[in-house]
Amino acid sequence: MVLARLDDMKAEDTLTIDLRDKSTIGDYMVVSSGRSQRHVGSVADRVVEDLHKAGVSTRVEGMPHCDWVLIDAGNVIVHVFRPEVRDFYNLERMWMTGRAARRAS
Repeated sequence: MVLARLDDMKAEDTLTIDLRDKSTIGDYMVVSSGRSQRHVGSVADRVVEDLHKAGVSTRVEGMPHCDWVLIDAGNVIVHVFRPEVRDFYNLERMWMTGRAARRAS
């Protein structure tokens, strides 16, 4: 559902990272980019809306500025970044090893 909504909202460079053997914070991390602060906020709003409709409770951080929005949906953690902020923090490098990550098609 998260990947479908990110695709629908034209989020860019979406990557899924398998955390099951790396951390107890969740099973998967999804990292994606929006083109601007407004786009990041819109993408995050729609993901949260769909999760709530499906009965999934979320915690959201970063909405006031929309440079980086974190959506904690329990076993799935979603990060939506502006490209410059994503490059700066480079979460993919920290969490990826080998085949643990895959790009959304």
